[in-house]
Amino acid sequence: MKSWDEGGVRARIRDMAARDPERSRFGAGTHRYELAPALPEAEIRAFEEVHGINLSAEYRSFVAEVGNGPAGPGHGLMPLTVPRPEASEDWAVDDEWEEDRLPGRLAEPFLLAEPLPGRIGASTGELTGGTLMLAEEGCGIYIRLVLNGPREGEVWQIDPDWGGFVQVSPCFRTWYTEWLQ
Repeated sequence: MKSWDEGGVRARIRDMAARDPERSRFGAGTHRYELAPALPEAEIRAFEEVHGINLSAEYRSFVAEVGNGPAGPGHGLMPLTVPRPEASEDWAVDDEWEEDRLPGRLAEPFLLAEPLPGRIGASTGELTGGTLMLAEEGCGIYIRLVLNGPREGEVWQIDPDWGGFVQVSPCFRTWYTEWLQ
């Protein structure tokens, strides 16, 4: 797996910000084209150990080499190890972030072998075990990284009202770099 070009990613984000001073691109008002510092290896390893998981190599290297959010797709990348500085009860994404960090939740098996398009009748909590929420798209739509099973490393979108739970990218690198375009 190739490393991320931290300088290149940060330069592209600066360029995106310069081209969008009004922050009119979807989600820019939330993530503000800001990228937090990368996480130390020890902090990432501790997170994996506490949750009994291994993060995908692409996502893991991103938070280790480039940054721990928020600049990214949707309303931005969620931080891995600590809540957003502005976390509050007013935004459901913060509750989703906390639910992911419940003991054993990330280590649960990912239950879907195939996409589940359309309206979802089951509780979304039953479907999202074994995935890590990466970003929020608005209206209860979340982007999630599959952590285990045959779909490990894929990026899926869960839209319980209309779109179902479907793959949106084969991997984190593709998903993120498409946003950088």
